[in-house]
Amino acid sequence: MDNLPPPISQLRLRLDGDALQNNYRALAKASGSAQTGAAVKANGYGLGVHQVVKLLDAAGCREFFVAHWKEALEISQLVDPARISVLCGVADADMPLALALGAVPMLNTPQQIKRWKMGGGGRCHIMFDSGINRLGIGAEQLDASLFEELDIDILASHLASADEDSPQNAAQLGVFTAAISVITARRRSLANSAGIMLGGDYHFDLTRPGLSLYGGIARPELADIIQQVAYIQSNILQIREHAAGDKIGYNATYICDRDMRIATCSLGYADGYLRGFSNIGMAHHNGAALPIIGRVSMDLITLDIQNAPHLSEGDWIDIDYDLTKSSHKSGLSQYELLTGLGNRFDRHWA
Repeated sequence: MDNLPPPISQLRLRLDGDALQNNYRALAKASGSAQTGAAVKANGYGLGVHQVVKLLDAAGCREFFVAHWKEALEISQLVDPARISVLCGVADADMPLALALGAVPMLNTPQQIKRWKMGGGGRCHIMFDSGINRLGIGAEQLDASLFEELDIDILASHLASADEDSPQNAAQLGVFTAAISVITARRRSLANSAGIMLGGDYHFDLTRPGLSLYGGIARPELADIIQQVAYIQSNILQIREHAAGDKIGYNATYICDRDMRIATCSLGYADGYLRGFSNIGMAHHNGAALPIIGRVSMDLITLDIQNAPHLSEGDWIDIDYDLTKSSHKSGLSQYELLTGLGNRFDRHWA
């Protein structure tokens, strides 16, 4: 079995490392005097966390944020664990790894704070809930004695509506600013990708972009400075001639209105290309538009290849995956479009 050749995937993600690094530098510039970290959770937003961390580290990023301790362990050989922050805090079961690894927990509850103190933990971060009402110490829990004997590096909070011109943004800024007088920390952090574009009042000491590092347009102002990073390519498995009236795919959601040449390609909702693209998605080959027809299934899509008569089995086609346009078409968020990209893709960084 050791001599078997490696399998070749019928799916590729073409990933632009220069674009990733340029996006980081653009967000760092927009962050003014604040340091700029990077959210690399969820496998680097679906693109492959090992290469993402290496490229961002080379671009000057010094703070990396993950959701879970498993993710921290995965990148701990790439950067000093002291530069890794774990957003979900620390449970009882996490304590042995947390103390041994040296990554820094973002403590979210009074129970986590007590656990960290009793366990002899050192440097930590605090998440304060300024109004998103998810993880974090609530305003009703603010008591200076809770934070005594803690070595707090970052006091953080998270904006709920920074992608919109919402009064909630200013309200959260005010609540967070008030909390600074109660919780003593070396650094403060509020802004995500969208929050960076709300202006200097939101930057504090450290910004934490995620989506826009990977090509997402979190606010319209980012459209001119953020570059696409991920491009989907799929292999043609079969080409057939179909007659007018033939029904294509599950539940016959597309019926041929003419004699058609149709390609079946390797891509489906198991790969993160979800059914919202059925009958509205688009592919291309050498500039020719190839509409997706019929329902997206688990492993397959079907294309009208009238505009590319020379295509044949085994050829590669490009799937339209501009995040903003694809979000509007499919009803999926840009976050879902990225983080849902599955493990059947061969990831090729250029």
